[in-house]
Amino acid sequence: MRPENQSSVSEFLLLGLPIRPEQQGVFFLLFLGMYLTTVLGNLLIILLIRLDSRLHTPMYFFLSHLALTDVSFSSVTVPKMLRNMQTQHLSIPYVGCIAQMYFFIFFTDLDSFLIASMAYDRYVAICHPLHYTTIMREELCTLLVAISWVLSCASSLSHTLLLTRLSFCAANAIPHFFCDLAALLKLSCSDIFLNELVMFTVGVVVITLPFLCILVSYGYIGATILRVPSTKGICKALSTCGSHLSVVSLYYGAIFGQYLFPALSNPIDKDIIVALMYTVVTLMLNPFIYSLRNRDMKEALGKLCSRAILFSQ
Repeated sequence: MRPENQSSVSEFLLLGLPIRPEQQGVFFLLFLGMYLTTVLGNLLIILLIRLDSRLHTPMYFFLSHLALTDVSFSSVTVPKMLRNMQTQHLSIPYVGCIAQMYFFIFFTDLDSFLIASMAYDRYVAICHPLHYTTIMREELCTLLVAISWVLSCASSLSHTLLLTRLSFCAANAIPHFFCDLAALLKLSCSDIFLNELVMFTVGVVVITLPFLCILVSYGYIGATILRVPSTKGICKALSTCGSHLSVVSLYYGAIFGQYLFPALSNPIDKDIIVALMYTVVTLMLNPFIYSLRNRDMKEALGKLCSRAILFSQ
């Protein structure tokens, strides 16, 4: 590859959301509110888990990492989107675009691995309750999180290194609100066969395999619950999985919906809508799911509010 091909494009233009100019203000306030809710809600979850000793368990250990990942994930794309909507300054430097793509893939994959780790935790808690504390040791929980980080880093780094080898000759307009890998590949004037092959192969590993692990875990959980003789026992088992199942449904529903639902009249609009679902909407709903559907979190929140009231008096 010749050097001049690499430097032919110094920046990209993020065309953003397909909305009319007169609607920009309304959508700016909407997405700003959703972003602030995501950040504050997930930081509150981290704070509650940190302060309440009752939440120092494997499940909440994984949840705290998931909350931190969601804050970071949302911050990769939404602030830039809001700035573009407010200033109409659509350009992003080449290096900045590559960095945004790297962290987007990294946190997408990390979310997937952490959700799978939480499913394994629920499997052990329900199917092997007597051995839960010996199996889900602190060392194993730390190892699962570390493996999630390493695999996510390897995945995003492989895509990034392959992308930097491509040439971008003239076109630099990205019909998206962030630097999406698929959109960048369409702009390249180089052979992208290897990139597409790696994107498919790695995608199977970091998205499909964790999803299959979740399905298997909940298959065993379901079989175990059906063997419980009392209705009370079934309700208790389901209550421990309800929040996690809701997050799994939102996360994978948005991703697989891109391929299972019929295409809209404009496939670009469909990609943007799906991306908004799992980068904005899902991340905003996660704190509500874990706080409203989880008794321990509600008790910890009530305890924190009581402390705050007593401290202010």
